[in-house]
Amino acid sequence: MYFCKSFTTGDEGAIELHYNVPVSQLRISEVARQVGLQASAIRYYERIGLLPAAPRISGQRRYDATVLYRLAIIQRARELGFTLAEIRQLFFGFRKVIRASERWQRLSKRKLAELDHLMDGLKAVRALLRKLMSRCRCATLDQCGRSIFESTRRDGAAKPLRASHLLRDRAFETSAKVKLPQR
Repeated sequence: MYFCKSFTTGDEGAIELHYNVPVSQLRISEVARQVGLQASAIRYYERIGLLPAAPRISGQRRYDATVLYRLAIIQRARELGFTLAEIRQLFFGFRKVIRASERWQRLSKRKLAELDHLMDGLKAVRALLRKLMSRCRCATLDQCGRSIFESTRRDGAAKPLRASHLLRDRAFETSAKVKLPQR
C-alpha cells in the first residue's frame, strides 16, 4: 500500500494519482512537513494520547496515512478554538456508535455558547474603553487609580473577561514583549 504524494487531472477529467512513499514508511519529518507542524508537536500529541503510538523501525517512528487524517482533525479543531481536552473528548469522549458528525455538532454547540459569552464580554469591554476614551481627563495614574477605585466601590467590582485559550495566548505573547521597569 502506498501513499499518494500528488495528483493531476488527466484526460476526460480523470484523476491520476502519483504514489511515491509506502504508507507505513512515513517518517515523522515527512508527516510534519505534509501537515505543517513541528515534529515535536506530533510527538507531544502522541505522548498525550491524541495520536496512537507509532510503530518504530530502527528506533524511528513510522506512520501510515491515517495519522495525517487525525492530525488534520486536530489542526482544524485548534483553528476553531477547541482545547486539547475538547479534542480528546471528540476522539474518546463518546460511545463508538456515535457518528463523527454528531460529535462535532455537540462540541460545536458548546463552543458556540462559549463564544457568545465571550462576545458579550468583548462588547462590554469595548463600551468601557470607549467610555474611558471620552471621559478620562486624569493627569496622573494615581488620579486614574483613585477614580477606578471609587467607581468600583460605588458600582461594584468589574467582571473579568473570560477569554478562550487563543485570546489568552495572544495577550500573553504581547504582554511578554513589554519590558517592565526594574525596582
